[in-house]
Amino acid sequence: MSRFSAMNKEEKKREFSRLLWALFGSTLYAAAINLFIVPCGLYNSGLMGFCQLFNLFLHSLPGYPFSNIELTGIFYYLLNIPIFILSFNKIGKRFFVKTLCCVTWVTLAMSFIPVPQTPVLPGDILGSSIIGGLISGFGVGIMLKMGSSSGGMDIIGMLLIKFRKNFSVGKVNLWINAILYAICFLLFDIPTVIYSLIYASVYSIAMDKSHEQNISVEVTVITKKECSSLNNMIFRELGRGITILDSVGAYTGENSKVLYILLSKYEVRHLRQIVRDYDPAAFMVVNEGVKVEGNYLIKL
Repeated sequence: MSRFSAMNKEEKKREFSRLLWALFGSTLYAAAINLFIVPCGLYNSGLMGFCQLFNLFLHSLPGYPFSNIELTGIFYYLLNIPIFILSFNKIGKRFFVKTLCCVTWVTLAMSFIPVPQTPVLPGDILGSSIIGGLISGFGVGIMLKMGSSSGGMDIIGMLLIKFRKNFSVGKVNLWINAILYAICFLLFDIPTVIYSLIYASVYSIAMDKSHEQNISVEVTVITKKECSSLNNMIFRELGRGITILDSVGAYTGENSKVLYILLSKYEVRHLRQIVRDYDPAAFMVVNEGVKVEGNYLIKL
């Protein structure tokens, strides 16, 4: 029991640290939008972009009482509520809780970080779109790396993956952004759409570079200990399947178990900690960048 108690405390400490980093990423994401994107009249990708359009529509109504308040973050939070309800039992509980915290924090940050009356880089919309894309993409990348997300289309993409394996978050975002920027093209001038697309492209590149969710990894674990408890911990903590093989050491002649696991690169550190806590003498082989086809869960 003492081993489990110590492991649980260490796990809570690790998860709390990951949550703090995810909230830091949320702050960067919100700051980039309010400081670089909104002052230049540019539009974010995904669900946040539609919230910006809705906020603009309300501000155009005569007699609108909140014309001096930026409510995009609040609209984003309200739209995420039904998404959270639908996804509660379909995504990991840790991912769900951390994503809920991050979306709440993004809403608060966007409500309290003031939007400048003039752009931070006056007369340089290109620079604002690039810097805003770098900062916001890096922020979301941190959230993803810490086992969270910014909500919205990320969660919708994950839900679609569970129903159809040929879906991905990238494909869902591509279609949503095509609709969003088509609307922007009809409502605004061409430069607004072009600079928004530049921002969205830089954002996507920065996000991909700062997290490792899409890199598939195969891990082989060799242990001489009875591994049913280890299997249960991996199932519970990571939700990944395991192939177990019986083996015999050629030199020692001792029986051992070989665990073959496929997972994402960002989960390897967590798996390594689980294995080390259970059996410090276990032997692990990690092979990155493998191509996986068939019934394999792409989490993001």
